[in-house]
Amino acid sequence: MTAAGGPLTLKTAVATYAHTKALKDGTVTAPGIRFEQIEVSPIVAAFRRMVRTLEFDVSEMAITTYLTAKAHNKAFTALPIFVMRQFHHAPIAYNVKSGVKSPKDLEGKKVGVRAYTVTTGVWARGILASEYGVDLDKVTWVVVDEEPVQEPQKPANGRDRPGGNPGKMLADGELAAAIGAGQVESPDVKPLIANAREAEAEWYRKTGIYPINHTVVVKDSLLQTDPTLAPRIFGAFKEAKAAFLKQLDSPGLSGDAQTLAQRRSIVGDDPLPNGVARNRKALEAIIQFARDQKILPRAVSPEEVFARDTLGLE
Repeated sequence: MTAAGGPLTLKTAVATYAHTKALKDGTVTAPGIRFEQIEVSPIVAAFRRMVRTLEFDVSEMAITTYLTAKAHNKAFTALPIFVMRQFHHAPIAYNVKSGVKSPKDLEGKKVGVRAYTVTTGVWARGILASEYGVDLDKVTWVVVDEEPVQEPQKPANGRDRPGGNPGKMLADGELAAAIGAGQVESPDVKPLIANAREAEAEWYRKTGIYPINHTVVVKDSLLQTDPTLAPRIFGAFKEAKAAFLKQLDSPGLSGDAQTLAQRRSIVGDDPLPNGVARNRKALEAIIQFARDQKILPRAVSPEEVFARDTLGLE
């Protein structure tokens, strides 16, 4: 982890995004720190490894996986760095032969999701409930994968279907709808929310909520040893993001960079805002949604779940 007289080496698992590339290739560094980059693909595999074995010193993690882990006293704490975010109206699809014509029709039906606590599912269910009046307790949630954090119990209306393929189950009519099933090649499968992009923009204008998907966590043993560590790590991610933001007006952007550049028309010049203050609405919303969905045992404040030495940083 550290060499005598040398920099602190941190075993780090973070995906390569346009805004983390400078950190991963060494262009950006942090004082007294060497990030030993461990490639994990897909990055979601790192979340489970961190939760269960504390394999990394620094790890990307889905926000609801983190909130759930924190509620069950896992030995790491997040910094208010949000390396992935997206809106969640579009990932909800339905089978046109299921009798579903509107979100409210999901009541009494089976809806698939990879894991009950998966972040996209929590956001999408929260939107279905708060925007479309869906009673989530009247939907049967069909889960095909194990939960990253094993302690929480599924709600009474949760069902396990280990190893199932949500896209195939949806196309075959086993599910009326699914969240996050990806591209499904079937004429019977369509987006549940028509004009989802416009709906997402309108939702943001109305609520001010820009959903967070992934944060960054650090082992508590390291944070407790050195109170300057969290701000130094935060600063490195901030510098890497700043290098990326300078490129957003350049031609020829592709992939996630192009998506983020386009999203500025909705959320403003910085499509990746960090810090608790700038993200309070999103943080309070995801905490409330997770509480409503019986994932968190109690409500918490953003200040409770992020490293104290980073609460004032942006």
